[in-house]
Amino acid sequence: MSDLEQGDKASRSLTISDDTIRAFAEVTGDTNPVHLDDDYAAGTRFGRRIAHGMIAAGLVSATLANDLPGPGTVYLNQTLKFKLPVYPGDTVTATVEVLTVRPDKPIVTLSTVCANQDGKVVLEGEAVVLVGD
Repeated sequence: MSDLEQGDKASRSLTISDDTIRAFAEVTGDTNPVHLDDDYAAGTRFGRRIAHGMIAAGLVSATLANDLPGPGTVYLNQTLKFKLPVYPGDTVTATVEVLTVRPDKPIVTLSTVCANQDGKVVLEGEAVVLVGD
């Protein structure tokens, strides 16, 4: 943990496919038709299907766990603000950035942002994590 510094960043991207959405629905049981039914979704404010917001949040989790701080990282807290919908076919990039490193404990606070392929922020928040050994 001693090598983590304010301003350190990591990112990872995922293109949200129909398979991604359906697998998420299967795993979580969230079968809201706005995510799964084209006809239903066409009548909503979005005009078409949207991905589950938690898929983007999961990409943040993957970035924290695999990239920064990395393996062994455990969530203590995460705030999420969903700014824009994510549609099937969108490519979402999660970026995490170290805001603070506690000097007395292996605890780090990071900003968490997801943007689509057009650079528009779809999700933002802040994570507090326990850094693995």
